[in-house]
Amino acid sequence: MAIETLNPATGELVERFAEWSREQIEATIAATHRAAAAWRGMPMAERAPLMRGAAAVLRAGKEEYARTMTLEMGKPIREARAEVEKCAWACDYYAETAADHLAAEPAESDGSRAYVRFDPLGVVLAVMPWNFPFWQVFRFAAPALMAGNGGLLKHASNVPRCALAIEQVFREAGFPADLFRTLMIGSGPVAQVISDPRVVAVTLTGSEPAGRQVAATAGKALKKSVLELGGSDPFVVLADADLGPCCAAATTARTLNNGQSCIAAKRFIVVRDRLGEFLEQFQAKMAALVVGDPLDEATQIGPLARVDLRAELHDQVTRSVAAGARLVIGGQVPSGPGAYYPPTILADVVPGQPAYDEELFGPVASVIAADDAADAIRIANDTPFGLGASLWTADTALGEVFAAQVDAGAVFINGMVKSDPRLPFGGIKTSGYGRELARFGIREFVNVKTVWVA
Repeated sequence: MAIETLNPATGELVERFAEWSREQIEATIAATHRAAAAWRGMPMAERAPLMRGAAAVLRAGKEEYARTMTLEMGKPIREARAEVEKCAWACDYYAETAADHLAAEPAESDGSRAYVRFDPLGVVLAVMPWNFPFWQVFRFAAPALMAGNGGLLKHASNVPRCALAIEQVFREAGFPADLFRTLMIGSGPVAQVISDPRVVAVTLTGSEPAGRQVAATAGKALKKSVLELGGSDPFVVLADADLGPCCAAATTARTLNNGQSCIAAKRFIVVRDRLGEFLEQFQAKMAALVVGDPLDEATQIGPLARVDLRAELHDQVTRSVAAGARLVIGGQVPSGPGAYYPPTILADVVPGQPAYDEELFGPVASVIAADDAADAIRIANDTPFGLGASLWTADTALGEVFAAQVDAGAVFINGMVKSDPRLPFGGIKTSGYGRELARFGIREFVNVKTVWVA
C-alpha cells in the first residue's frame, strides 16, 4: 500500500513516502527498546515537565499541525485546531495526575506489609486511524509515556505527515529521541512488529476486521491488547426531551469531523409522539450546514477522507433507500473534485437496511421510530456495537435508570458523547475492549505487581 498524502478536497498528491525496509523496522524497534529500558527508571517528577513541554510544543505549533491534519484527511480547519488543543490538554492532564494514578496502593495480607505497585511494561505498539490523526495517538501516548513505557506508532497510510509531526513533538519537548517513534509501514509488517519479543503490547483504534487481526496476532504471542473499534451510537429522544438543544446536539454529533467518528451519533431513535417535530427541526439544521473547502474558516463539513470511503457510504445509502428507507435530504454524490458528501437524513429506517444494521461512517443520520421509552432502549441495544450512547429526557433521574440498561461503554444524558481525559473511554461487544484515558487508561499498560513483606 502506498504511504502518501492525497488532499481529499482536491484529489491532488501532496507527498509520497517510501515504505520502510525490514532493516529499518528492526533498527527502530531496537532503538526504542533501548530508550524505554532507560526511561522506565526516570522518576515521575522528571517525566512530568517533559509532558508539559509536549503540551507547549503542540500549542506553539497549533496552526501548522491543524493545517497538516486538514490537508491529509479533510477535517474543517477549526476542528483541527480544537484537536491540537485537546491533545495538549491530555498531556497536561497526565503530567499532573500520573503520579497519583500510579501511586502504590497498600493492601491487607498476612504479612507485615503488602502493597500493589504499577510498573511499566516496555515498548507498546499503537496502530492508529486517520480520522482523529493527532488525538487518537496522544490519548495513548500521554499516559503510556508517563507510565514509563516506550511507544511505536503505525499510523494510517493516508496521514504520514501527521505521524512524523507527532514524533517530532516529543523530541522537541525533550523526550529521549527514540522513546516514541513512527514506523513508516503499511499493514503488511504489523504482525511482524507485534510478534517481536521487544514489543510487549499493542493498542489499536480502527475497524472491527483490523481489530480481529491484531487481537489474534497479539493473542498468539500472549501479549496484552486494547481495542477501540467501530460504533453505531444510539441517540435516544424520549417524549419529554427539550428538542431545541437536542436537535442542535444531534446535528453536531452526527457531522463533527465530517461524520467520521466512532462515537458519532448515528442511529437517532425517537419516540413516535415527537418524531415529526424532531425530524422537522433536525432537517432544518442539517440543511443549513456549510459544505466546502476545509481550509475555509466558514466550512462546517469538508470532504470525506478518501473517495473510496465516499463510494462505500453512498452504496449503504442507496441500498437502504432501495430497502424502504425514506431519503429526507442529501443522498446525492456531488459533481466536481474531492470526496464530498452532503449532510443526509434517512427516515423510516428498520432492521434489514444497512442504515439500521451497519455503521455509516460519514454525515448520514438514520432516524428510527420507537413506540415508547422501553422500546427505544431495546432498539438502542439492538446492535453488535457498544461504544457510546446519548439519551435525551427532561427527567435526568429517569435517564440514569435507563442509562443502566444501555449496552455501551459510555452514556451521556442530555449531551453528545465525547472523549475527555478525565473519563474512561472504550466500548463493549464488537466496539472493542479495554479503556483509554483517566486512571483506567494509564493502568492498561502497566504490570500490576503485588509486593508482600514477611
